[in-house]
Amino acid sequence: MHFTSEQRLDNGVLEREFTLGEIPGILWTPGSASATAPAPLILLGHPPLGLHRMYPRLVARALHAAADGFAAATIELPGSGDRPRWPAADQARADLRRAMEAGEPVSDEIIDALILPLVEKSVPEWQAALDALLSLPEIGGPVGYSGGVISIGVRLAVVEPRIVAAGLFAGSFVPRAMFEEARQVTIPLHVLLQWDDEGNDRQAALDLFDAFGSKEKTLHANMGGHTGVPQFAGDDAAGFFARHLK
Repeated sequence: MHFTSEQRLDNGVLEREFTLGEIPGILWTPGSASATAPAPLILLGHPPLGLHRMYPRLVARALHAAADGFAAATIELPGSGDRPRWPAADQARADLRRAMEAGEPVSDEIIDALILPLVEKSVPEWQAALDALLSLPEIGGPVGYSGGVISIGVRLAVVEPRIVAAGLFAGSFVPRAMFEEARQVTIPLHVLLQWDDEGNDRQAALDLFDAFGSKEKTLHANMGGHTGVPQFAGDDAAGFFARHLK
């Protein structure tokens, strides 16, 4: 991990951009974090739209986490932002746009091509980032995952034992293969669903929630579209992480 820039934000939060090999990322640590009092960590998941485009939402989530004493970090997904183009992913996104613009059902083949390779490539990168982040003296466990793509969160919840709780955003397409993985998830879950999300299959999101094997799982459904998440929903998610990471 190589830090490339740093700046102080509100309330003494330190924002540092880094690279891990070819992977860009951002780490936010609260002013209270130190080698003698390391902060728990929340990994901030996001859609493959690029860190620059997602930055306003990510920094808002990170500042919210820092106010509760948590560090937060994110990485650029494969084929996004300044990372090398990924022709197969570009084609899958083009096929998705074409189907949606034509008012056609989004086929399982399109969903699989869009999501499954992204999960396979990105989850090992998240794990490598976690290795590097937890080697910093001011960062400690436990670790939570917050956000989407929800299939990435599902895979991480299954394969990464250092993640002890996950707040998942039900706003992306879910391949059928992920439902079997969901049955293997046992950590506490807080799932956020926007009821009128124009790009989400609501029934698939409900079926996925039903499939999760966790004994503690909560579904928070709010009226509104994809970007209409109410402020109190974020507060509820913060309470979830406060219960499980402190």
